[in-house]
Amino acid sequence: MSIEIYHNPRCSKSRQTLQLLQEQGVEPEIVEYLKTPPDRKTLEEILDMLGLEPRDLMRKKEAEYKSEGLDNPKLTRKQLIDAMHRAPQADRAPDRHQRRQGGHRPATRKGAGTALSHDSQVR
Repeated sequence: MSIEIYHNPRCSKSRQTLQLLQEQGVEPEIVEYLKTPPDRKTLEEILDMLGLEPRDLMRKKEAEYKSEGLDNPKLTRKQLIDAMHRAPQADRAPDRHQRRQGGHRPATRKGAGTALSHDSQVR
């Protein structure tokens, strides 16, 4: 099975997750999502697989979150996903959400594993 990791090399948790995978002998396909943001369809698939809503994967303290008006409760899921694609620097992996929900849940897409969590514990 192939593994993809949506990676931000400037993020220490993302680097730790990548290192942990590599230490376990896993060489994932690395997608630097700031350079190559996932398209709308991929974002929808990831959200659906994880049972999350777009705001669950957004960094609410980032300037882009406020400047794009993403805190507006009237925005639809489609509008929020479009914003995630336009401003990936406002996106985050679901580390806090996953821990609250009982740990990392693997997401699979078309036979490939997708590593999304910044949680450095792989289960």
